[in-house]
Amino acid sequence: MKINAFADVSLRAMMVLAAAPDGTLLTTQGIADAVGTPYNHVSKAMAKLRELGMIDVERGRHGGSRLSSAGRVATVGRLLRQLDTRLDPADCVAAAGTCPLINECRLRGALSRAREAFYRELDGIVVASLPTSRQMTPVFQAIGLRPGL
Repeated sequence: MKINAFADVSLRAMMVLAAAPDGTLLTTQGIADAVGTPYNHVSKAMAKLRELGMIDVERGRHGGSRLSSAGRVATVGRLLRQLDTRLDPADCVAAAGTCPLINECRLRGALSRAREAFYRELDGIVVASLPTSRQMTPVFQAIGLRPGL
């Protein structure tokens, strides 16, 4: 199974926020620098994470984002379900339009069950438990923070 780029950026942003020292607010630019992703992509991910209640945002000169209480317990599976914008796991189209095999297609159902099994496997993994000190120390040093792990 492959996750989309938006979900990937969102998960990486959540991991950076989870590893940030307690009380630290991270700017979207700081998170973008930390995950090596353009600001515009991270900005869209942060807006969606806020909409989902995964992060808290403080505005202003010294503002930024931090994980919310819901974000601290969110699982990878739950988050991917919320971030996956594809309605169908297969692109059921052909050159002439809709796939001629779409009526009563059992492949689509099998692929949907496989996707759900993928998410179910990730339901036991809390996003905030993923970052390690060894992983995050160089990331935080690169953006001028002391890691809190």
